Amino acid sequence: MTTYLILELKRVVRDPFNLLFTVGIPAMMYVVFGVAMGWGDQSVGRGNSSMYVMISMAAYGAVTATTSITGMAAVERMQGWGRQLALTPMRDTRFVAVKTIVSAAVATVPLGAIYLIGYFTNARATGWVWLVSALTLLFGSVMFSLYGLAVGLAFRSESSVGIASGFLVILGFLGNVFLPLSGVMLTIAKFTPLYGVATLARWPLTDGGSINTNTGELIEQPLWQPLANVVVWTIIFALLSTLLTRRTRRRQ
Repeated sequence: MTTYLILELKRVVRDPFNLLFTVGIPAMMYVVFGVAMGWGDQSVGRGNSSMYVMISMAAYGAVTATTSITGMAAVERMQGWGRQLALTPMRDTRFVAVKTIVSAAVATVPLGAIYLIGYFTNARATGWVWLVSALTLLFGSVMFSLYGLAVGLAFRSESSVGIASGFLVILGFLGNVFLPLSGVMLTIAKFTPLYGVATLARWPLTDGGSINTNTGELIEQPLWQPLANVVVWTIIFALLSTLLTRRTRRRQ
């Protein structure tokens, strides 16, 4: 497992273009919606609106990074790498664990870049909010490494990474990440995967509140809802990843 982990990390370092994509888009969205629009200085919880947008865009960047890394499992299978791994004594759970660890390491790149941009632009918040929100996103993004792995193992083409990333855009809108939701849409958002991670990351800033687009006030949300969301979806993605890995091994 250790040898395989080292090989995976080296492979990621040799292909930096994917990292540029996962950093560039969320960083641009933060600059456009969190800095350039003019409402960034408005007070929100323990910081301002720019900080709220920055955390949301960092969440999208982190989960995109983890999803793209583990989604490459489909490409590996097409290239015969999965058949080679099936001949080794490495267990399915360890294969999933290695993919998860590597993707979490990669997630630190967009997280660090977006938080750095936020620090030198308009994002303002109490000191500990920066640290706690970043750590929450790092651990929360692990769930989406399992999501990417499940999608990558479910499809037999190189388009699996694009499919997984495309669904993330939809989940971002539905999960209260790109645009603050209220009413029925906010209720729907609570059942989507990205809602839990983004809400928990913004919790240090807003105590769980979501901005009401009509009044500008925070809509209070109980802590158990995003926690339950993350736990349930992590279990679902973990089970799917393990089952699909075993199915792939049997075929190979």
